[in-house]
Amino acid sequence: MAVDLVLPCLDEAAALPWILTRLPAGVRAVVVDNGSTDGSPEIAEQLGATVVHCKVRGYGAACHAGLEAAEADVVAFMDADASLDPRQLVRVTAPIQAGNADLMLCRRRAISRGAWPWHLRLANAELSRRIRRRTGVLLHDLGPMRAARRTALLDLAILDRRSGYPLETVVRAADAGWRIAEVDVDYLPRSGRSKVTGTPLGAARAVLDMSKVLKA
Repeated sequence: MAVDLVLPCLDEAAALPWILTRLPAGVRAVVVDNGSTDGSPEIAEQLGATVVHCKVRGYGAACHAGLEAAEADVVAFMDADASLDPRQLVRVTAPIQAGNADLMLCRRRAISRGAWPWHLRLANAELSRRIRRRTGVLLHDLGPMRAARRTALLDLAILDRRSGYPLETVVRAADAGWRIAEVDVDYLPRSGRSKVTGTPLGAARAVLDMSKVLKA
């Protein structure tokens, strides 16, 4: 496979069929189950995905387990909640494969009302501003669809195992002099409630995790 797509998964049985039947040619899905109780791993296996079980809870833990299990030279990450279309994955993987970028992220563009609530857009804009101030990299979104080369990602030695994982990826990559860019993708209404920002406790943990990364 040209690309391994890591899909951190916690109870995403409703979204997985749509995602896994829309994978571009040459992309292998690596579904990292993080303790699902709704049959997500079984559904993923039935649809041809490679399933990895991560017992340590946390978005970053699942991402890193998928990265370690990946075999392709280029590894992409994407949320498994159907908020992003796998058919647009090439937008972040092609520049990596062509050698035009070292880390590609998506810039989400909501295509329907309610796909991205105003308070989350506002929080993301502030986070992007702080990223630019910390790294000097002009980003407008810490997009959940991203791609880079596997060995280079492993060499970053990312430590966060919760919601700060994507941010630490960007910060460490910037500090290492990587070429970082973003590209527009459609943002769709997600399936189910967010595991990170869907509850006050989850949102508070995300803010704490990301604040620690930016202060490091």
